[in-house]
Amino acid sequence: MNTPASLPNPLMDRLRAGGLGLSMIVKQCRSVDVVSAALGCGYDALMIDLEHACIGEEAAAQICVAALLGGLTPLVRIPCHDSHYAARILDAGAAGIVAPHVTCAEQARCIVAACRFPPRGQRSVAAQWPQLSYRSVPAAEARLLIESQTVVIAMLESPEAIDNAEEIAAVEGVDILHIGSNDLCDTYGIPGRFSDPRILDAYRRVAAACGRHGKYLGAGGLGSAPEVLEQVVGLGARYVTAGNDWAFFVQAARQKAAAVRALHPG
Repeated sequence: MNTPASLPNPLMDRLRAGGLGLSMIVKQCRSVDVVSAALGCGYDALMIDLEHACIGEEAAAQICVAALLGGLTPLVRIPCHDSHYAARILDAGAAGIVAPHVTCAEQARCIVAACRFPPRGQRSVAAQWPQLSYRSVPAAEARLLIESQTVVIAMLESPEAIDNAEEIAAVEGVDILHIGSNDLCDTYGIPGRFSDPRILDAYRRVAAACGRHGKYLGAGGLGSAPEVLEQVVGLGARYVTAGNDWAFFVQAARQKAAAVRALHPG
């Protein structure tokens, strides 16, 4: 079998083509069926949440491998910046790491170091990779292929992070600066007020930094504020986490219950 020139990454392919990349957050589902569901619903990526959910690494790895085979980009939000969290899940099949609470360029550089091979980083070498279907590929070629697929996403979730967006965007090896709108609102003392001018100003500032350094702007936590999301996409956001599996389930179940009860309101 011939070795490909690069590995597929549907999310980054969409972004590089000028499109809008959509990700579904996985918080409750521990089954690989979520891959088929997300694909059928039109998503480009899954973001498996190991920060806010109790999904184990084993289940996350299974979902990652299924996503690779199914044609979605598997991303994993790690619980903290410890390098072993990134290394383990990348070796297990993740195509990208979402690093929460990045506040400065030094933290971004540490995340890049954990995710990328020398000379760009310090990622250790696994014996086999599911990304390569466990094939034997020459060492230098294998590293280039894995690098071609790997996405590094830095989450900006505080005023300090927004103030440092220019320096974070300048870090080589970071692909997306993703604003966590919920935590940003909380740190401003305005929980849930996504339309506050400070939030939109944060998106403007980060969008400008991304534009100057060739990075993509990401938007998260705005599923309940479609009018704000529309504004943010207009400002340049190109990667969007549209919501999570559990929220989608509850919303659809609530709507269905209301519709059926309306048939006989007594």
